[in-house]
Amino acid sequence: MSRWQSNPRGRLEQAAMDLFTERGFDQTTVADIAARAGLTERTFFRHFTDKREVLFQGGQYLEEQIVGALAAAPPTATPLAAVAVALTAAATMFDGEGRQERSRMRQHIIDANPELQEREVGKLARLGAALADGLRARGVPDPAARLAADIGIAVFYAAFEQWVRGDAGDMRALIDDCLDEVVKIAEGGR
Repeated sequence: MSRWQSNPRGRLEQAAMDLFTERGFDQTTVADIAARAGLTERTFFRHFTDKREVLFQGGQYLEEQIVGALAAAPPTATPLAAVAVALTAAATMFDGEGRQERSRMRQHIIDANPELQEREVGKLARLGAALADGLRARGVPDPAARLAADIGIAVFYAAFEQWVRGDAGDMRALIDDCLDEVVKIAEGGR
């Protein structure tokens, strides 16, 4: 292939996803991915630090979206309402042609590999810590900041699980439904 062919990052992503699905994550090498994409290993490493990064590259962007929306929530919003604003704003990342199918493929790969599952849990923990820090910056004290952040992560994860494993294409609606469930549970008392 010509070295000037466009979208090397996209080609590498697609090649990696195809190979992870066909062979499994552990059986796929960076050399395999580069060869399938018609590129060099050096080109791969210009775009990704390692093959795991193909699956987790959006984590930083998701965190930025959520933390930015949290900071922009109305100053009078309760901690949970501010988290709700942040989560629904980030839901737009899941809109678009092919997003759900790609996310399904990604989740299938992660589910098949304990190391990747551990990294996914770590990503969610970092996101929760960033949410808690954002709430503290809004003046929310602990333990309320940590609890609201953890509830937010639980809501996000529950909504994502429904979205990626079901036919529902609207992540925002699923987040809203899960937030409503949290309110019902809290109103039920102990």
